[in-house]
Amino acid sequence: MIDPWSSAVIDYEKLREQFGIKPFADFLSDIDNPHPLMSRGVIFGQRDYGRIVKAMREHKSFAVVTGMMPSGKMHIGHKMVVDQLIWYQKKGAQIFIPIADMESYSARDVDFEESRKLAVTEYITNYIALGLDFEDKDFHIYLQSENRKVQDLAYKLARKVNLSELKAIYGFSNSTNLAHVYVPLIQVADILHPQLEEFGGPKPVVVPVGPDQDPHIRLTRDIAERFKSIYHFIPPSSTYHRFITGLTGDKMSSSKPKTAIFLSDSPEMALKKIKTAKTGGKETLEEQEQTGGSPEECVVYEILLYHLTPDDNELKEVYQECKMGNIMCGECKARTADKLEKFFQKLSHKREKARQQAESILQ
Repeated sequence: MIDPWSSAVIDYEKLREQFGIKPFADFLSDIDNPHPLMSRGVIFGQRDYGRIVKAMREHKSFAVVTGMMPSGKMHIGHKMVVDQLIWYQKKGAQIFIPIADMESYSARDVDFEESRKLAVTEYITNYIALGLDFEDKDFHIYLQSENRKVQDLAYKLARKVNLSELKAIYGFSNSTNLAHVYVPLIQVADILHPQLEEFGGPKPVVVPVGPDQDPHIRLTRDIAERFKSIYHFIPPSSTYHRFITGLTGDKMSSSKPKTAIFLSDSPEMALKKIKTAKTGGKETLEEQEQTGGSPEECVVYEILLYHLTPDDNELKEVYQECKMGNIMCGECKARTADKLEKFFQKLSHKREKARQQAESILQ
């Protein structure tokens, strides 16, 4: 069982075997200018992604849905989702971003006023600063608690879902509050409502998620089939990206500050944090020179892979230098720190400019 609300580490291979997630690499050669997260294997799995590839190739309408749950600060791992949204926006997708304040309230005990504040100051501000176009005509963002159409759809869809099914998917117990039990139906409606007539009717929809969110995808696909004769829903597609490793070697998490570089950190703070990151180096310099390091186990290399090195050749060179013992962890950290500092200097400046626009989004 996968719990969307825990921070447990996911076994990616087991996930594929147990739940039928297919390799994303199957479609890589069919995609024009794939995002580096795709070509580098960070996006590792998919369900029915062929529909999305076909829509992009034929310049047909399709939508992307990805939620933000405002329960904590946004860290550098969350940037992966924004990067994908920007890529899809350039491909002509309709973008839908539900702000999951109802989920945050029921699962994290964050009140609605605090959720709105976090959504604006953390998520929307950073999304704008990172380059997502909120003024695009096909861009939609909303609070779950204020979207009556989504709430109405969730209520109607709930007619064909029973409590036993939700317990089997999510592991709900007798002590789970009923708001938490109902919230997955809101998320199902978030994913399916872009196919309503007012948004152009049935169309392919893709949901880029971490693997912990797969229970929502499976439930949504099942419900889409149950309501096919009424709404003509196309079961949503999905892609799955790996989690970024935290600075300590565990999963990066907003609730564990020592693991995370937050996007609201100052350049100085980000620089200080990267210097504490776990590496794939050996116990002694002599051993590393002789046998090489392990970049695949290195948080610093992972940050370069995910976020800071757009040039594949440069990234390959860093990997080989480490494997051959030609570069020590101190030097690699110093290079990465320089890149990270420059990134955060630009981001901090853009965040200042984005803050005013972000405050007007939910008015």
